[in-house]
Amino acid sequence: MSPVRATLSTSQQVGALTVRNNGTEPTVVQLEVLSWSQQDAKDVYAPTREILATPPIFTVAPGGSQIVRVGLRRAPDAQRELSYRLYLQEVPPPPKPDFQGLQVALRIGVPVFVQPAAAARPVLRWQLSRTPQGPLKLALSNEGNAHIQVANFRLVPPGREPLPTVQVAAYLLPGQTRDWLVEAGPAPAPGSVLRLFAQTDAGDIQAELVVEQP
Repeated sequence: MSPVRATLSTSQQVGALTVRNNGTEPTVVQLEVLSWSQQDAKDVYAPTREILATPPIFTVAPGGSQIVRVGLRRAPDAQRELSYRLYLQEVPPPPKPDFQGLQVALRIGVPVFVQPAAAARPVLRWQLSRTPQGPLKLALSNEGNAHIQVANFRLVPPGREPLPTVQVAAYLLPGQTRDWLVEAGPAPAPGSVLRLFAQTDAGDIQAELVVEQP
């Protein structure tokens, strides 16, 4: 699958994705588009007709490929990025008479973002605090009008080796907050300054964070 996401706008109302079949059997794929929001750090999906994906069902020959087109059926929001998920669901063939076991059907969700008329960018606010149980809590709020995807991060306490890198691969839509617990061994005292290094789809981030009281 390439690319791994689609970005639409007023000037680009149609995008294209290429689906490849690297297997040895034909693969039937069905498309489904859902609106995508977040609530309490959890993804929320709902049926939508605001995005059109074609062809809705298709067969990809072994070693072959299929172009999927994604089109916008509404006007972009004036101020905030819109988000959707395009799901590609493999339709398994009928099992052979002598088949025994479990058939596994692949389902892939591709993010589709629609840029607003206004300039779009994430605005991030990081907070670091100790928890009563001991681990550090790293909280991230997106106060901008576009998403951010955090791939991983690590914290470097003062005078100590960096803590292990935390792999997250998490999307944060506009207006949302989520947090992660980080085991830190001897917890840094409140007021300590830790260095943050994070990789995101908007570029690498470095920041200095002060440990707050629980």
